[in-house]
Amino acid sequence: MSKQELRVLGQDGVAGCCPGLLTAPLAAGEAGELARVFKALGDPVRLQLLSLIASRAGGEVCVCDLTPAFELSQPTISHHLKLLREAGLIDGERRGTWVYYRLVPETTDRLAEILTRPGGRPPPDPGSSS
Repeated sequence: MSKQELRVLGQDGVAGCCPGLLTAPLAAGEAGELARVFKALGDPVRLQLLSLIASRAGGEVCVCDLTPAFELSQPTISHHLKLLREAGLIDGERRGTWVYYRLVPETTDRLAEILTRPGGRPPPDPGSSS
């Protein structure tokens, strides 16, 4: 899935984005595209990779710094990074022999929008002790 496809996913022909998951049902195409993104996030290694990339100061990280963080081979890490790229969650730029990865904020922002309940958090339950 390209970043272009993801932007289309979040628009319904009107300025702004379409309603979130909790305010309107998803069309089949939207559900399929979102399922690919969530599937990419469904693996603990990919989720940890995304977290390492997103939390890096300066907004990007060299693959040479990611591989040592795992007890996995470099080809396995590259495979996971490829799946995150295909899902539109990260982007990479080759500089010499290394690739530098950065988060694609439009994708994570879109996921947050879809999962945000309208009206924010519910009011506290007066009968609860929290």
